[in-house]
Amino acid sequence: MARASTRSARGRRLGIALVALLALSACSEQFRNHGYVPGDDQLAEVLIGLDDRASVAEVLGAPTAGGVLDGDAFYYVQSRFRHFAFFEPQEVDRQVVAISFDAEGLVSNVERFGLEDGQVVALSRRVTSSSVRDTTFLRQLLGALGNFDASRVLGSE
Repeated sequence: MARASTRSARGRRLGIALVALLALSACSEQFRNHGYVPGDDQLAEVLIGLDDRASVAEVLGAPTAGGVLDGDAFYYVQSRFRHFAFFEPQEVDRQVVAISFDAEGLVSNVERFGLEDGQVVALSRRVTSSSVRDTTFLRQLLGALGNFDASRVLGSE
């Protein structure tokens, strides 16, 4: 009789250990990538002042987004999210490649941005002219946050 209770106690402990091991293995973190950003070797094929929208799209593929005003830029965006157990997914990395075009439709600038601590950071920039426009899509978007006036939106003065 004592042997039967020892076996059942050992079986219960083994069962509990297996359930705990299964629960811990289900909590392993997973990473998911969203979007597409061309690599540095592909960006090196884009020639400033020579390539146009069609040749850039042919070399790098279709952009994630186009420019807000007059389609003067292509944007390639990639994000990496960490999923862990039942917690909300957390963005661990984001990269944005912005390719700007001049008035004639030729490439004027290639920039790579990262998101470090919630701030837009220029990781690399290729510019041929000294007159760099500092009004990229991301700067316009982030600069407009908090500049809204409720009286304008509602039409009352």
